[in-house]
Amino acid sequence: MILYPGTMLQDRYEILEKIGSGGMSEVYKAKCHKLNRLVAIKVLKSEFTSDATFVSKFKMEAQAAAGLSHPNIVNIYDVVDEGDIHFIVMELVEGITLKSYITKKGHLDVKEAIGIAIQVASGIEAAHEQHIIHRDIKPQNMLISMDGKVKVADFGIARAVSSQTMNAATVVGSVHYISPEQARGGYSDERSDLYSLGITMFEMVTGHVPFEGDNTVTVALAHLEEPMPDPRMLNPDVSPSLARIILKCTEKRPERRYPNAAAVISDLRRALLNDDDPTIGAVKEEDHSSDTIVISPKELNLIKTRSGERIRESKPVKEIRERRERRDLEKRYDQTDNAKKEPKKNKVDDEATGLEKILTGLGVAAAIVIVAVVIVFVLKLGGLFRSSTPEDPTKTVSEEAMTEEAKTTAASETVISQKEVYMPKLVGHSEEEAEKILQGLDLTMQVEQKNSDEVEKGIVISQKEEPDTVIPRFSKVTVVISAGSDKVDLSELGLSGMTLETAVRLLEGKNLKADVREEASEEVASGTIIRYEPEEKVALGSTVTLYVSTGPEEEFVPVPNLYGKTDAEAAALLSAAGLVTGEVSKEYDSTISAGHVISQGVEAGTQVAPGDTVDYTLSLGPEAPKKQFIASLDASYPLQVSYGPGAASSEIQILIRLKQTVNGKVTYTKLAEPKSYSADTTLNIKLDRIRGADGVQTGEVEIVDLTNNVVLTSYNVTFTEVDG
Repeated sequence: MILYPGTMLQDRYEILEKIGSGGMSEVYKAKCHKLNRLVAIKVLKSEFTSDATFVSKFKMEAQAAAGLSHPNIVNIYDVVDEGDIHFIVMELVEGITLKSYITKKGHLDVKEAIGIAIQVASGIEAAHEQHIIHRDIKPQNMLISMDGKVKVADFGIARAVSSQTMNAATVVGSVHYISPEQARGGYSDERSDLYSLGITMFEMVTGHVPFEGDNTVTVALAHLEEPMPDPRMLNPDVSPSLARIILKCTEKRPERRYPNAAAVISDLRRALLNDDDPTIGAVKEEDHSSDTIVISPKELNLIKTRSGERIRESKPVKEIRERRERRDLEKRYDQTDNAKKEPKKNKVDDEATGLEKILTGLGVAAAIVIVAVVIVFVLKLGGLFRSSTPEDPTKTVSEEAMTEEAKTTAASETVISQKEVYMPKLVGHSEEEAEKILQGLDLTMQVEQKNSDEVEKGIVISQKEEPDTVIPRFSKVTVVISAGSDKVDLSELGLSGMTLETAVRLLEGKNLKADVREEASEEVASGTIIRYEPEEKVALGSTVTLYVSTGPEEEFVPVPNLYGKTDAEAAALLSAAGLVTGEVSKEYDSTISAGHVISQGVEAGTQVAPGDTVDYTLSLGPEAPKKQFIASLDASYPLQVSYGPGAASSEIQILIRLKQTVNGKVTYTKLAEPKSYSADTTLNIKLDRIRGADGVQTGEVEIVDLTNNVVLTSYNVTFTEVDG
């Protein structure tokens, strides 16, 4: 249900404006008239209100969260049902979400990120101490107030949602921060919140979430299967201490993470003092046995079912698995020389069955064969392997015929080592193509926009790093993308013949201003553009002069002066001028005799088109005097009668008013402004002209103590009818 400004809830909360919307609720800014303060009201969406079980759980969890009181948690003031409306009244935080702040800055520096993370972890710690788990920790649920205070919102609400089916509406905003155990549909505890906090810290320092995908299943599988990337790959400025904290928070298995939020806070504070302390975020040696959680077919089907998405083997899922296999293969090659030096293997590594080892070996062999075939195929295309028969010169492979996969594969040939790559040529590619090429090389694209009259919008104009130069892997490269021309070709807009309204709206949409000038035209219909200036390309923000037709030029006539004329004379003058008598009204006037014109709708002498109407007003003469009902009162009243002689020091607010019954209803008329008197004062009441209600001949003059809201005494008065 949508609430509009001015709506009152509980006769207490006035809706001021809508300030946000989520998967399950709408958020409004409101005023609490009882406590005279601004609040935020989160109203449950109508699609949830029909589920009684959900509403009950929603209320129970919100009421539990209402018991939380911490400077880093958005306070919940009230949980209310009003008919079909279920809402939570909470603290209004004027500021910005952490998500918006990250988007605005690109990424945060280490100290700022740690400061925010400590505040968030403090709020989480307070909730965990009350056995309340958030289950939806993400930057969108973190608010930064104007004074820099960070507050976590929606405690107790996510838990109610988690009891429902996990569908695209409820997961799409949160799946990037979901813990592996939540993705599996398993038991989650305080450490699930710490995982999501770790993902949030990763995004703060890199500007990106660690796992992306085309659908929620892909991202959920990545949380379960993909190794967590080191944030330093995207931002080398991240300190080793903070990187280890992030990686420990985001361990796949909960037992490898921090045991509680207090431990995270402790390490974050130490990281502020020492940016490379190996004991910060350290994980026990035996805890490195596995970076990946294997998903059973049953669990995979459960994730698919809960997400509401059907996939056979989507490309993103394949890419996740292929990347993991490539990393495993690289690890095996890198570790070959050191294998003999390892005295022991971790227990979990020894659990692989013989069959799994055989399959792994076959997978590697198959990968080598496939790579060899691809290389031969690419070399064939390049003409390095030629047959003895001369080639037909018409049989060439065009760039357009290459699939996106082929382009990505070709780009991967520029990888020199695990640390360095050759910079590819991006000029001439579209922004999307350039980004895919760089992603294939583990490079991040940083875009700058530049206007260009020659290069089509969205195409790479230039690149900061020259092609074929050696650059670090996982680094950022800057490309300049054409923003298109900053000039508008007016000849392509078809302004001539447009209506004025359409032309102005079109120009404003092109960031141009319109200067409208009118011209008579025998050929162009009224309200239509005749021509415009200039007729060439103009820069954005320029002013375009539009000449709009007023239709054929007409002969105009002056309006005659009707003042003081009779009705018949005025009508005759208008008719003689080719004009039409319009509306004739009448008013009382003490200066002009009845039946004569006292004013006209169009001023005399104004040039108007023949046939136009002219209104005028006739005098009714002076207005007859009205009758009034008048009374008077001359009395005195000592206040000691009501308060006694001992109340001399008291100050009393006294009001004098007239009480009458008009048409069966009691009415009050103030006869004098309220005034303060000492309690020993004698009031002298002298009212010479008390005007009463028309037709009412009696009334009472009351002396009222406003301080105590008491009528002290009253006097009956009689009204006499007199001329006004």
